[in-house]
Amino acid sequence: MKLLRPISLLAGLVMTMAGASAQISLTPPAAQPPASPPAAKKEAPPKPKAPPAAKQPAAPPKPAAAPKTEATPAPAPSPTTAFEDPNVDLVYGAYQRGMYKTAFDLATTRAQYNGDPKAMTMLGELYANGLGIKRDYAKAADWYQRAADAGDREAMFALAMMRLSGRGGPTNREQAVKLLASAAKLGNPKSAYNLALLYLDGNTLPQDVRRAAELLRVAADAGSPEAQYALATFYKEGTGVPKDIDKAVRLLQAASLADNVDAEVEYAIALYNGTGTPKNQAAAVALLRKAARQNSPIAQNRLARVLVTGQGAPMDKIEGFKWHIVAKTAGKGDPELDERFSEISPEERAKAQEAAKKWIGTASK
Repeated sequence: MKLLRPISLLAGLVMTMAGASAQISLTPPAAQPPASPPAAKKEAPPKPKAPPAAKQPAAPPKPAAAPKTEATPAPAPSPTTAFEDPNVDLVYGAYQRGMYKTAFDLATTRAQYNGDPKAMTMLGELYANGLGIKRDYAKAADWYQRAADAGDREAMFALAMMRLSGRGGPTNREQAVKLLASAAKLGNPKSAYNLALLYLDGNTLPQDVRRAAELLRVAADAGSPEAQYALATFYKEGTGVPKDIDKAVRLLQAASLADNVDAEVEYAIALYNGTGTPKNQAAAVALLRKAARQNSPIAQNRLARVLVTGQGAPMDKIEGFKWHIVAKTAGKGDPELDERFSEISPEERAKAQEAAKKWIGTASK
């Protein structure tokens, strides 16, 4: 039995905005998009969709209140635009420990009296997310601008995202593109990745899949799992680059090692089928289990097929149909598994349904 490839090879290239929960996604075009594209084939990637960038993304959730005493700080966040090197840095150390007011006071002193661009970027981060201070997008943009003018690439990226979303000032795509390009030249992988998306979008910039592929390669080489997954898809389909399954699989492997769920699913399928890599069904099933537990409906469906048929793993119909029901609930139905499900005993169906109900209840909490 061969595992089918995911219905959409690139589920979404995501523009990640620092400190925000909103995401913008789009799908890569064909290598040379025709003026009036024909109906897409089953395995062909859909035509590019412009991201809903004109809409202002939802405000990020308000973080938990800072602790009353700094002796018991809140759990450390995962900063995206703060200092890149946390080595013995008091401001960054306070930020990591959730001591946002301390980080704010220290960063203010360093920004105002020392002109430290990293401290300016930190102030932008704190204002943008309302950490230790009331959220103020205008002040965040102002501090990001100062840091960007001083050459800080993280500030350039954060400010570009604000200009694209219209936070802290009017939407300014031209400025956003310049900021992303400058930050990408300075080696910021997030900027290279998001600039690639704008070249795919075809609205902000003229559509250029070759340039997008070049930027994705820069971000992928810098270790961005999103870029590695996207570039893998380009190599699979020959979008902006020569088709090369071996390169695609190597990129999928790298992205899956960085816990990119979409890459885990596709790399698992490549391992299972022996496509572009030696066949290793045991490793494939382990990756499918991991991705299924991360709530990937495609992984849940493929794992269900393996467990129900016993091809690639010991047969376990209860567990297999549990994942089938979970995947179906998430919109990933499978008529073949539906038919097999109707053939098992009422007792087995009840057990599988109960297991699925338990998983869905646990996963939704």
